[in-house]
Amino acid sequence: MAGNSARRGAVKRTGKGNPTAGSGGRVKRGLEGRGPTPKAKDRPNHKAYKDQVRTDRKSSARPQRKKTGDSEWIAGRNAVVEALRAQMPVTTVYVAEGAERDGRLREVFRVAAERGISLLEAPRNELDRLTGGAVHQGLAARVPAYEYAHPQDLLDRAAERKEPALIVALDSVTDPRNLGAVVRSASGFGAHGVLIPERRAAGMTASAWKTSAGAASRIPVAQATNLTRQLKAYQEAGCMVVGLAADGDVSLPDLELAEGPLVVVVGSEGDGLSRLVAETCDQLVSIPMVNELESLNAGVAASVALYAIARRRGAI
Repeated sequence: MAGNSARRGAVKRTGKGNPTAGSGGRVKRGLEGRGPTPKAKDRPNHKAYKDQVRTDRKSSARPQRKKTGDSEWIAGRNAVVEALRAQMPVTTVYVAEGAERDGRLREVFRVAAERGISLLEAPRNELDRLTGGAVHQGLAARVPAYEYAHPQDLLDRAAERKEPALIVALDSVTDPRNLGAVVRSASGFGAHGVLIPERRAAGMTASAWKTSAGAASRIPVAQATNLTRQLKAYQEAGCMVVGLAADGDVSLPDLELAEGPLVVVVGSEGDGLSRLVAETCDQLVSIPMVNELESLNAGVAASVALYAIARRRGAI
């Protein structure tokens, strides 16, 4: 009987003349139920799932370290020599074609060879363009963007050393030389890091690097999006926060809090501590002086305070 599948050699033909198999055996699994449809956030290819993954990562992972926007140029023979002596992370040194050789240039060649720094020769007009028309004297160096630590890294550094935390926070200090001086003092007196605001404050520029005299490579500098909020986070982590102020209630030599986990806040060069930061501090501390009319800039004030704290802790 035509079309009877029981007859030997009989097949059912489609309109295109191609044989097909029935669904009863070979694709039986395709007819089985797959259960309820998963929720959108549980389906890997769904937008809701990807949004949930991004949210989980932001809440559980520590933010990546921030970097300054662009690399910097250091122009001039003395400036480049000082940068290399300060152990700045110079990546490339550029020498103008036909530049006159002197002792500074020979020192740059020697240090570049010892540290594996790239040394390139460029036309003088190209060097003018790269340095933005600076007086480079036939010599310039390129420094990469500074990589900032996360504020929590400073506490972790203290924990690794099994020491009570000591952090220096700067409140709107805008002079990079003051920042560099603070970094140098923080390294010299045993602090675990320096915290600066992300906006309206000096960053780790080439000037700050040079002023730190190499200390910037030994101690981390972290950025805070909101300084007041970060100070409160340090308080919740067990630190006491003190601010340096001319009218402080506690004299620096009498600071008993120096022996425990401590954050020292130094105000801006002209206005001192901002109102919100001052209100956040557990104590305001003054530096006694012979002449009350005199004042200290941020870098010097931080140095004096860190020295007194180190002595109180028995570190020196």
